[in-house]
Amino acid sequence: MKLAGRALHSGVSAAERARALPGDDVVPGAAVVIDRATTLAASPEQVWPWIVQLGKDRGGWYLPGWLERVLPASGRGLRRIEQAYSELAVGDEVPDWGPKHHGVSPVYRVVFIEAPHALVYVTERPRKSGDPLVFSWAHVLTPVGPGTRLHLRLRINQMGTRAPQLVGAAVGLFDEATVRPMFAGLAERLR
Repeated sequence: MKLAGRALHSGVSAAERARALPGDDVVPGAAVVIDRATTLAASPEQVWPWIVQLGKDRGGWYLPGWLERVLPASGRGLRRIEQAYSELAVGDEVPDWGPKHHGVSPVYRVVFIEAPHALVYVTERPRKSGDPLVFSWAHVLTPVGPGTRLHLRLRINQMGTRAPQLVGAAVGLFDEATVRPMFAGLAERLR
């Protein structure tokens, strides 16, 4: 399915998609794997603090300035490194977007961290029937010349539907629509 292929990866080579990343074992046999990558004009040590503070109620999502100007101030990502968000450890939880379930907001839990190269989160989303959806989200930084290759991999255990390819493509398109502006916003902040 051509659409699914485009929806599920962008900015990555076939070799990058085939490469094992930290966190791949968190959701073994994933029904959907989404890979996105970009090259940033900064070293992994310069990019790392931005990755660590990423997220809701932390540094935000780093949209580009032209897009943030139309958002209320509370919806804009930080444009500086905030010391209060500079540390994460395995087991720490970072709030995520999404509806509450039984009064509990969704969170990403850190399952692997190796500064300044890899940060992996996992989150579980209850479903009305069946096992929960489990997502892992890896952020991997690799030095390339004077810059950094940032590779994001999202792994989802199941789609829980009769049309998993179609739903996977829809999830991938939504991911692309959020990650592409985040890459642009992160590049702006690193200038």
